[in-house]
Amino acid sequence: MRYASLTDLIERAGEDEILQVADRDNDGTPDPDVVEAALGHADNVANGYLKTRYQLPLAAVPDLVRTWCVAIARYYLHRHAPPDYVVRDWKAAEQALKDMARGLIDLPVGEGEQPPASGDTGNVHVVGPDPVFTRENLEEWL
Repeated sequence: MRYASLTDLIERAGEDEILQVADRDNDGTPDPDVVEAALGHADNVANGYLKTRYQLPLAAVPDLVRTWCVAIARYYLHRHAPPDYVVRDWKAAEQALKDMARGLIDLPVGEGEQPPASGDTGNVHVVGPDPVFTRENLEEWL
């Protein structure tokens, strides 16, 4: 399941813009493989951040994630010199994803998809054999 669709791209950017950047064979329709590549790239970027706090795949796509993925896919479709407003949207989406990964933004998600409890500090615990050198057995040699 993609986080965004061609319909979402057209809704945000307009059909004229999407045709300009995604109709590479000039047949009057956005090329499905071009759109799919852009949406796939956006999903990969979003998942890189989402997986730090949420179990993937998400059961439902929150509107925030859809908005971020549209901005990323749109930027990706503008291969050469994207307009400033597209760059601004892309940067805002990337920053929001970073903020979400750091816990500054919470997504409205379903019950089984909540971020880990705040008591989970992410500490690493190592299990292995007893250490060979300890303070006690080193003092015997000194």
